[in-house]
Amino acid sequence: MSGIAACQRCDMSGNLAFPSADSERATMASRADEGARPMAVLIRTSDLPAARRHAAWRGIVCDTLGPLDLRIDPDAPLRGEIEFGKLGAVGVGRIKTSTPHSVHRTSGLIRRDNPELYRVVLTLSGSPRLSQDGRNTQLSRGEFAIYDFSRPYELAYDAAVRLAVFSFPRDLLALPADAVAELAALPIGAGSGAAALAVPLLRRVALDHETYQPGSAARLSTVVTDLVGAAVAERLDRARSLPADARQRMLLLEVRSFIEQRLGDLGLDPAAVAAAHHISVRYLHRLFESENTTVAAWIRQRRLERCRADLISGGAGSVSAVGARWGLPDAAHFSRLFRQAYGMPPAEYRRAHTVR
Repeated sequence: MSGIAACQRCDMSGNLAFPSADSERATMASRADEGARPMAVLIRTSDLPAARRHAAWRGIVCDTLGPLDLRIDPDAPLRGEIEFGKLGAVGVGRIKTSTPHSVHRTSGLIRRDNPELYRVVLTLSGSPRLSQDGRNTQLSRGEFAIYDFSRPYELAYDAAVRLAVFSFPRDLLALPADAVAELAALPIGAGSGAAALAVPLLRRVALDHETYQPGSAARLSTVVTDLVGAAVAERLDRARSLPADARQRMLLLEVRSFIEQRLGDLGLDPAAVAAAHHISVRYLHRLFESENTTVAAWIRQRRLERCRADLISGGAGSVSAVGARWGLPDAAHFSRLFRQAYGMPPAEYRRAHTVR
C-alpha cells in the first residue's frame, strides 16, 4: 500500500524492534514539517512468524494507540492488520482482526500516560463492544461512538471486525467534558443530520487518509472535527430533550417492549436486555426497582402469563409445547413455576379454565 512509512518486520533472527510511542510522534512531526504525506504504520501478522505475532500485535497497539491492556488467548492463532497515521492533528487508525480479544484502558495505565484525547471508533464491519462509565454498546456497521481516553474503557471483539479509530485532542474537538461523559459509549448512526455526513466521511478518510497531500489533510481534518463535534452535539440535544424521569420511563417502556417480543428466546436474560439498550446490567436493575420487581422476575412473569393465556384458549399444543414456546422448555421447571404462580399445575389449570 502506498504511503506506508514503516512496516514491522522480523529480521533473519526473528527478532522484532518496535519504535516507541515518543519516537513515532517525533517521526510524524518531522515528516509533517518536511511536507510529506501523512504517515501510516502497518503490521500484518501474516508477515510474521507465528511465535512472534502476539508480542508484535501488543507492541504495535501500544506504540500507535497508547498504553492498553490486551487480553487474548495466547494459544489462539492471531490474524490481523493495523495501520495508523495522521490527518492534520487527527490520529487515524485502521484495525482488522478475526481473532477474538479485548483491549482495556485501566486506571493504572491512565496514571502512567494520559495524552488528553477523545477517541471515536467507527465500525466498518462486524459488531465490536464498547464499554465506558457503566454503558455497554454493541456497535453495528456504520455506527460510531465517542469515548474518553482519560477514563477506563473496554473495546472487545468476539468475531471478525474492521474498525476505524480516530484520536482527537480534547481542545481540538472542543466538547464539554460532561457532554462526552453523558454520551460515552453510546452509538451514533448515520440516520440524519450531521451524523449522516460524518459517517461516510469518516469511512472515506479511514480508507484513504495516507493519500492526501498535507494541505488537503489539514483542511480535511478541520471538516472531520467539525462534523464529529456537530454529530455528538445533535445526539446530546436529543438525549437531553426530555426530563430525566421521563427519559427513564421511556427507556423502561422500550425495555418492556423488547422483552415482550422475545419471550420465546432462551437467551433472553438481564445481560442480553442491557446490551440491546446500551446500558449496564446494574442500571437495568435500577429501572425495574421503581416497579418493585427485578428483570428476571418480570421476564418469568410475562412468560407464565403468555403460557396461561395459551392454556386457557385451548388448541395450543401440549403443556410442554406451550412452555417451550414461551422460553420455558424444561417441563418440570415450567410446571413448578406455574404452580407457584397460579396454585395448580398447568395441565390441571388448563382443564379447569379452558373456554368451551
